Amino acid sequence: MKALVIGPALAQPKRSNPLRRNRAQPAPQPSLQLRELPTPEPHGLGWVLMRPALAGICRTDLNMLRGDPVPSVLSAYETRGELVPGHEIVGVVEKAGRTRWAREGHRVMVEPTLRCAHKGLPECGRCRAGETHLCENADRSGALCSGSSIGASERTGGGWSDGFLVHEDMLVPADGISDQRGVLAEPAASTLHAALRWTRGGDRAVVIGCGALSRLLVATLRRLHADLDITVLYDARSPYRPRLGRRARRPGYVSALHDADFAAIRAIGAARVWRGSSEQLLQQVADLVNARMLRPDGGALPVLDRGVDVVFDCRANPASTELGLRLLRAGGTLVLCGRSSRHDADWSLVWARELTVCGAALYGREPTGRRTFAVVREWLTDPAFPIDGIVTHRFPLDEYAAAIGTAAAGVGAGAVKVVFHGPMAALQTRVEGTVAERDSNAELPVLLQSTAARVRSRAR
Repeated sequence: MKALVIGPALAQPKRSNPLRRNRAQPAPQPSLQLRELPTPEPHGLGWVLMRPALAGICRTDLNMLRGDPVPSVLSAYETRGELVPGHEIVGVVEKAGRTRWAREGHRVMVEPTLRCAHKGLPECGRCRAGETHLCENADRSGALCSGSSIGASERTGGGWSDGFLVHEDMLVPADGISDQRGVLAEPAASTLHAALRWTRGGDRAVVIGCGALSRLLVATLRRLHADLDITVLYDARSPYRPRLGRRARRPGYVSALHDADFAAIRAIGAARVWRGSSEQLLQQVADLVNARMLRPDGGALPVLDRGVDVVFDCRANPASTELGLRLLRAGGTLVLCGRSSRHDADWSLVWARELTVCGAALYGREPTGRRTFAVVREWLTDPAFPIDGIVTHRFPLDEYAAAIGTAAAGVGAGAVKVVFHGPMAALQTRVEGTVAERDSNAELPVLLQSTAARVRSRAR
């Protein structure tokens, strides 16, 4: 089968110019190659071979391809060695061995997080509590597999391929859901988890960013809170493209593209979409909420005396985090939705205004007791959940260079979510046929007990 494989980082040649010898050398770049690999075989109870229909390219994948250094603390969880990426996946079960409910031909989506049981390890405290996304053994290898997720495991493989291994507990039936919506299940679950990290205490929210995650978050907030006022601070600067400088001329079509994109984001659920410098955005929000701009000594960015109730930072870089802290009212909440790193923050502001800062990395069991993916699956079956325009580009694996380049260019080039289409992309069959009866005391799939029950009832 074909698969895109990321190899170990390759050191860049040293500069020969003696005038530059003291400058920082470029980070080692991992290699990405399209290879022919043996088709994997399901290797234990509950494991299946899955053929992807669509597999997304996300910011984490791009960071890995650029050779961006993993934040120092997170490097403890890093998988070293060759990997087949891809964790945003919808596809078809190709081969099922000893399974409880998954059968060949089932269309499914994937919750990619690997937990203790999947690795053949004794369950940790977080997995026993249902918080499998916080597994304490994320760095450990077991008898069955290693890694923290599909797409970050040497044994399971990932969605950037013609096939990979996955446990049936990680599968979510995709009946009634198109491939184009199903491939968004994983990022949609991330945004739902992020939205639920905020206990609502006000009526104004700000979302920083303009990519797929930001748009899914807007749609999620609108679904959860019909009366919430949502402002999107649009930042189209791609971290993967060189800066052109302030005076660089932009083609006229770029402005038209942004205008159309602003309208698309408003259609998803935003009340308004703004772009500009941090100072300009602070002034606009101050005018919106009738706040004063308080200016500290030393020329630092101003602070609003009254701001918004929550900021969801999908960029999570130093500039966006600094802006988010200054946009909040006293007692407000900053939710970091993107992978942050080590950078300075004015913690005196957090202390003095009693701000709450929390992370939202994955998904799992929510405070309501339901699995995040169970809720997302129901939303994806509803055409009123307005996410159909988020997937903008599809590429075969053979055109991986163009796909990665398009994804890296981002919304500045009209790309929101870029996906690979696999061997099952044309297959749109629903989950049908018989589903094996099981003992009433047997453990149901960890994700969708209610959905599995509905599938079984239709099969009778």
